[in-house]
Amino acid sequence: MIDIPDLIGLLNYWVVIVLMMSGFYVVIAQGNLIKKIVGLNIFQVSVFVFYISMGKIEGGSAPILDEAVKIYSNPLPHVLILTAIVVGVATTALALALVVRINAAYGTIEEDEIQAIEHEEEDVAC
Repeated sequence: MIDIPDLIGLLNYWVVIVLMMSGFYVVIAQGNLIKKIVGLNIFQVSVFVFYISMGKIEGGSAPILDEAVKIYSNPLPHVLILTAIVVGVATTALALALVVRINAAYGTIEEDEIQAIEHEEEDVAC
């Protein structure tokens, strides 16, 4: 049986699972394009939390050479996440710009309405 302190020690992984599944649900269940972008960002944050959690070692210190320190935490996941945050902000900005263009072209940002308009245009073209 798992003890309560063990579950508390795994709290960050439970947070990752909840965030990941919440973001995934929003992407799948919502038809609004803005809500889908928000869901993707929630999913992305769960990946960030997971990588940062993996980079920390219990009892580890910053990777500064010192004879008194025997265990160091790996700084690479933190550096990768900083890069991923910048890329995430850029892709979110691009996605929002695309939603603005879609709204200008179709007059809506609802996925099912856009598909209905597309089908109507295909039927008229045939």
